[in-house]
Amino acid sequence: MSFEFLVPVSDLVAAHTKLLSEHALGNQIKIHTTADGVPDLEKIDVAILGIRENRNDINFLGESLSFDTIRKSLYELYPGNWGTNMVDLGDIAPGNEVSDTYYLVQEVLSALLVKNIIPIIIGGSQDLVYAQYRSFDILERMVNLVNVDSKFDLGNSSKPIANTSFVGKIIVEQPYNLFNYSNIGYQTYFNTQEEIDLIEKLYFDAYRLGEVISDVTIVEPIMRDADIVSVDLGVVNSTSLSGHTASPNGFDGREICAISRYAGISDKVKSFGIYEFKNFKNEETASLLIAQMIWYFVEGINYRSNEVNIKNLKTTLHYNVPIEDEILSFYKSIMTGRWWIEIPFISSGNNKLKRHTLLPCTYNDYERACNQEIPERWYKAKQKNEV
Repeated sequence: MSFEFLVPVSDLVAAHTKLLSEHALGNQIKIHTTADGVPDLEKIDVAILGIRENRNDINFLGESLSFDTIRKSLYELYPGNWGTNMVDLGDIAPGNEVSDTYYLVQEVLSALLVKNIIPIIIGGSQDLVYAQYRSFDILERMVNLVNVDSKFDLGNSSKPIANTSFVGKIIVEQPYNLFNYSNIGYQTYFNTQEEIDLIEKLYFDAYRLGEVISDVTIVEPIMRDADIVSVDLGVVNSTSLSGHTASPNGFDGREICAISRYAGISDKVKSFGIYEFKNFKNEETASLLIAQMIWYFVEGINYRSNEVNIKNLKTTLHYNVPIEDEILSFYKSIMTGRWWIEIPFISSGNNKLKRHTLLPCTYNDYERACNQEIPERWYKAKQKNEV
């Protein structure tokens, strides 16, 4: 069993939990310790997993990683009115080769997926998203990846994988399970025009930092259709992160926590990763922010509404909107007020695409359709299917 290779939470952190209130998270979750071993995963909903791998960081200088400060900060927080059962599985240590780490990450995450346990990954370099994505191979279906990042990370897929090129590898390497890639928070000056053009050519979604800051609620429908969510801590501004590598522009603490909560609320998100943890100037501040991102993600899970099969629910309203030579079908949940639009996929016999016939959207998309404007996300999804 792949869990045998997991490294327990440090004795120092385990001892720290003894000093906390009985109501603190550290005393509400099961923890993999040296003394007790890997906890029983029966009836577990969420698993925290650290991955100490950072050798494919293009700026790697041999530094090692420790997530002790993050765990201390997380354990000190108090849970909300939650019904979520959590476990901290400890860490995956670097293998002899980076490929060995990828293999173990994929094995552990696949085992959690089969058990319907949502992993929360605290990682080193973001190339680990490749292994996070490959863990879905076991489900044999198409998946959507949302990357909260100032860069697209397409890179040069013909070269060895790095934390700046993992998306390119995901796109070109078999098995081809990626249906859609969405970027939230990109900053134009960090991306080449060729990459921006490629995102458009592939009918992927990209939302500039300023666009999201102006209205963070646009993140909700994007997350609602995501299977995998990855957050590069470099998307957070240096003021909020207190790090020497972060950009002066980026999301602040409130915005990145709101984005994390939207990811948690999504009924479809099955894997959540926070990457690019480094040796920050103020490690305590950075660790507390990461702990709060995890807290908000779990908070979101507790407010999931189970609307995956929205068409079949009795609390769903259906609207048909004639536009040009099409009839657009919209669905609205009476319970949550959320909207979906149906994509008329071509009948190709590809069973992997059937789950994508409904695309999350907003009331504004419905209003625009009523005014004879085709929603951009609908158009992109339809074009992608026809390619």
